[in-house]
Amino acid sequence: MPVLAATDITAVVAVGLALRQASKELDEKQIPLMGVTAAFVFGAQMLNFPIVGGTSGHVLGGLLTAILVGPNAALIVMTVVLIVQALLFNDGGVLALGANIINMAVIGSWCCYWIYRWLAQLLKNENFAAAISAWLSVVLGAVACALELSLSGTVPLTVVVPTMAAIHAVIGLGEALVTVAAIAFVKKLKPEIIHG
Repeated sequence: MPVLAATDITAVVAVGLALRQASKELDEKQIPLMGVTAAFVFGAQMLNFPIVGGTSGHVLGGLLTAILVGPNAALIVMTVVLIVQALLFNDGGVLALGANIINMAVIGSWCCYWIYRWLAQLLKNENFAAAISAWLSVVLGAVACALELSLSGTVPLTVVVPTMAAIHAVIGLGEALVTVAAIAFVKKLKPEIIHG
Protein backbone atom coordinates (compact mmCIF):
# COMPACT_ATOMS: atom_id res chain seq x y z
CA MET A 1 0.00 0.00 0.00
CA PRO A 2 2.78 2.54 0.73
CA VAL A 3 4.23 2.09 -2.78
CA LEU A 4 0.77 2.49 -4.30
CA ALA A 5 0.13 5.70 -2.36
CA ALA A 6 3.58 7.11 -3.12
CA THR A 7 3.31 6.46 -6.85
CA ASP A 8 -0.23 7.85 -7.03
CA ILE A 9 0.69 11.05 -5.19
CA THR A 10 3.86 11.52 -7.25
CA ALA A 11 1.94 10.95 -10.49
CA VAL A 12 -0.79 13.45 -9.56
CA VAL A 13 1.81 16.11 -8.72
CA ALA A 14 3.78 15.47 -11.93
CA VAL A 15 0.67 15.60 -14.13
CA GLY A 16 -0.53 18.75 -12.37
CA LEU A 17 2.80 20.49 -12.96
CA ALA A 18 2.88 19.36 -16.59
CA LEU A 19 -0.68 20.60 -17.17
CA ARG A 20 0.16 23.99 -15.71
CA GLN A 21 3.33 24.33 -17.79
CA ALA A 22 1.82 22.93 -21.00
CA SER A 23 -1.07 25.39 -20.81
CA LYS A 24 1.52 28.17 -21.13
CA GLU A 25 3.44 26.47 -23.96
CA LEU A 26 0.80 24.95 -26.25
CA ASP A 27 -0.34 26.55 -29.45
CA GLU A 28 -3.16 25.54 -31.79
CA LYS A 29 -1.03 23.40 -34.11
CA GLN A 30 0.11 21.16 -31.25
CA ILE A 31 -3.35 20.05 -30.12
CA PRO A 32 -4.07 17.89 -33.22
CA LEU A 33 -0.50 16.58 -33.12
CA MET A 34 -1.02 15.55 -29.51
CA GLY A 35 -4.06 13.56 -30.65
CA VAL A 36 -2.14 11.87 -33.46
CA THR A 37 0.75 10.95 -31.18
CA ALA A 38 -1.70 9.65 -28.57
CA ALA A 39 -3.29 7.38 -31.18
CA PHE A 40 0.12 6.10 -32.29
CA VAL A 41 1.28 5.48 -28.72
CA PHE A 42 -2.01 3.81 -27.81
CA GLY A 43 -1.74 1.38 -30.72
CA ALA A 44 1.95 0.66 -30.21
CA GLN A 45 1.54 0.01 -26.48
CA MET A 46 -1.29 -2.46 -27.01
CA LEU A 47 1.26 -4.97 -28.35
CA ASN A 48 2.42 -6.58 -25.10
CA PHE A 49 5.04 -9.25 -24.51
CA PRO A 50 4.51 -11.25 -21.26
CA ILE A 51 7.51 -11.24 -18.91
CA VAL A 52 7.50 -12.19 -15.20
CA GLY A 53 5.31 -11.61 -12.17
CA GLY A 54 2.29 -10.56 -14.20
CA THR A 55 4.20 -7.82 -16.01
CA SER A 56 4.65 -7.27 -19.71
CA GLY A 57 6.97 -5.42 -22.03
CA HIS A 58 6.03 -3.07 -24.85
CA VAL A 59 7.31 -0.06 -26.71
CA LEU A 60 6.52 3.33 -25.16
CA GLY A 61 6.62 6.08 -27.78
CA GLY A 62 7.26 8.56 -24.98
CA LEU A 63 10.45 10.14 -26.26
CA LEU A 64 9.09 10.42 -29.80
CA THR A 65 6.02 12.16 -28.42
CA ALA A 66 8.17 14.54 -26.35
CA ILE A 67 10.34 15.43 -29.34
CA LEU A 68 7.22 16.20 -31.37
CA VAL A 69 5.06 18.08 -28.85
CA GLY A 70 7.43 18.94 -25.99
CA PRO A 71 8.05 17.22 -22.65
CA ASN A 72 5.09 18.65 -20.72
CA ALA A 73 2.55 17.99 -23.46
CA ALA A 74 4.05 14.52 -23.92
CA LEU A 75 3.60 13.75 -20.23
CA ILE A 76 -0.08 14.66 -20.65
CA VAL A 77 -0.43 12.58 -23.84
CA MET A 78 1.16 9.55 -22.19
CA THR A 79 -1.03 9.97 -19.10
CA VAL A 80 -4.22 10.12 -21.18
CA VAL A 81 -3.17 7.00 -23.10
CA LEU A 82 -2.48 5.14 -19.86
CA ILE A 83 -5.81 6.21 -18.35
CA VAL A 84 -7.74 5.06 -21.43
CA GLN A 85 -5.86 1.75 -21.48
CA ALA A 86 -6.52 1.17 -17.77
CA LEU A 87 -10.19 2.16 -17.75
CA LEU A 88 -11.39 0.77 -21.08
CA PHE A 89 -9.12 -2.23 -21.61
CA ASN A 90 -7.85 -3.01 -18.09
CA ASP A 91 -4.38 -2.82 -19.62
CA GLY A 92 -1.90 -1.85 -16.94
CA GLY A 93 -4.63 -1.81 -14.32
CA VAL A 94 -6.28 1.04 -12.46
CA LEU A 95 -4.38 0.41 -9.22
CA ALA A 96 -1.04 0.56 -11.04
CA LEU A 97 -1.96 3.76 -12.90
CA GLY A 98 0.19 6.03 -10.73
CA ALA A 99 3.21 3.76 -11.13
CA ASN A 100 2.64 3.46 -14.87
CA ILE A 101 2.40 7.24 -15.22
CA ILE A 102 5.71 7.60 -13.38
CA ASN A 103 7.43 4.85 -15.36
CA MET A 104 6.21 5.75 -18.83
CA ALA A 105 5.12 9.40 -18.77
CA VAL A 106 7.47 10.96 -16.21
CA ILE A 107 10.58 8.80 -16.71
CA GLY A 108 10.02 7.47 -20.23
CA SER A 109 8.85 10.72 -21.75
CA TRP A 110 9.63 13.81 -19.65
CA CYS A 111 12.96 12.78 -18.09
CA CYS A 112 14.29 11.10 -21.22
CA TYR A 113 13.44 14.18 -23.28
CA TRP A 114 15.89 16.17 -21.17
CA ILE A 115 18.47 13.39 -21.48
CA TYR A 116 17.94 13.59 -25.25
CA ARG A 117 18.46 17.37 -25.27
CA TRP A 118 21.62 17.04 -23.17
CA LEU A 119 23.03 14.23 -25.35
CA ALA A 120 22.20 16.09 -28.56
CA GLN A 121 24.28 19.05 -27.35
CA LEU A 122 27.05 16.85 -26.01
CA LEU A 123 27.33 14.50 -29.01
CA LYS A 124 26.33 17.00 -31.71
CA ASN A 125 24.25 14.20 -33.26
CA GLU A 126 20.47 14.30 -32.76
CA ASN A 127 19.87 10.84 -34.23
CA PHE A 128 22.35 9.14 -31.91
CA ALA A 129 21.02 11.15 -28.96
CA ALA A 130 17.46 10.11 -29.86
CA ALA A 131 18.45 6.45 -30.19
CA ILE A 132 20.20 6.37 -26.81
CA SER A 133 17.43 8.30 -25.08
CA ALA A 134 14.66 6.18 -26.61
CA TRP A 135 16.47 3.02 -25.48
CA LEU A 136 16.90 4.52 -22.01
CA SER A 137 13.20 5.46 -21.87
CA VAL A 138 12.26 1.80 -22.08
CA VAL A 139 15.02 0.44 -19.83
CA LEU A 140 14.72 3.09 -17.09
CA GLY A 141 10.94 2.75 -17.04
CA ALA A 142 11.27 -1.03 -16.75
CA VAL A 143 13.82 -0.79 -13.93
CA ALA A 144 11.55 1.66 -12.08
CA CYS A 145 8.68 -0.81 -12.50
CA ALA A 146 10.88 -3.62 -11.20
CA LEU A 147 11.82 -1.58 -8.14
CA GLU A 148 8.15 -0.78 -7.47
CA LEU A 149 7.22 -4.46 -7.76
CA SER A 150 10.02 -5.44 -5.41
CA LEU A 151 9.18 -2.72 -2.87
CA SER A 152 5.56 -3.93 -2.98
CA GLY A 153 6.69 -7.45 -2.09
CA THR A 154 5.35 -8.89 -5.35
CA VAL A 155 8.59 -10.25 -6.80
CA PRO A 156 12.09 -10.46 -5.27
CA LEU A 157 14.46 -7.69 -6.41
CA THR A 158 17.09 -10.20 -7.55
CA VAL A 159 14.57 -11.79 -9.92
CA VAL A 160 12.61 -8.84 -11.25
CA VAL A 161 15.33 -6.24 -11.93
CA PRO A 162 17.61 -8.42 -14.10
CA THR A 163 14.64 -9.93 -15.96
CA MET A 164 12.90 -6.62 -16.65
CA ALA A 165 16.15 -4.85 -17.55
CA ALA A 166 17.33 -7.58 -19.93
CA ILE A 167 14.05 -7.98 -21.79
CA HIS A 168 13.47 -4.24 -22.01
CA ALA A 169 17.03 -3.68 -23.22
CA VAL A 170 16.03 -5.68 -26.31
CA ILE A 171 12.64 -3.95 -26.62
CA GLY A 172 14.50 -0.63 -26.26
CA LEU A 173 16.46 -1.36 -29.43
CA GLY A 174 13.18 -1.47 -31.35
CA GLU A 175 12.07 1.71 -29.60
CA ALA A 176 15.32 3.41 -30.66
CA LEU A 177 14.91 2.36 -34.29
CA VAL A 178 11.26 3.43 -34.48
CA THR A 179 12.01 6.77 -32.79
CA VAL A 180 14.94 7.66 -35.07
CA ALA A 181 13.06 6.56 -38.20
CA ALA A 182 9.93 8.49 -37.23
CA ILE A 183 11.88 11.65 -36.45
CA ALA A 184 13.76 11.41 -39.76
CA PHE A 185 10.44 10.96 -41.58
CA VAL A 186 8.87 13.96 -39.84
CA LYS A 187 11.96 16.11 -40.49
CA LYS A 188 11.68 15.36 -44.22
CA LEU A 189 7.93 15.74 -44.45
CA LYS A 190 7.07 18.52 -41.99
CA PRO A 191 10.04 19.64 -39.86
CA GLU A 192 8.21 22.63 -38.39
CA ILE A 193 6.06 20.40 -36.18
CA ILE A 194 9.04 19.22 -34.13
CA HIS A 195 9.10 20.87 -30.70
CA GLY A 196 11.77 23.42 -29.92
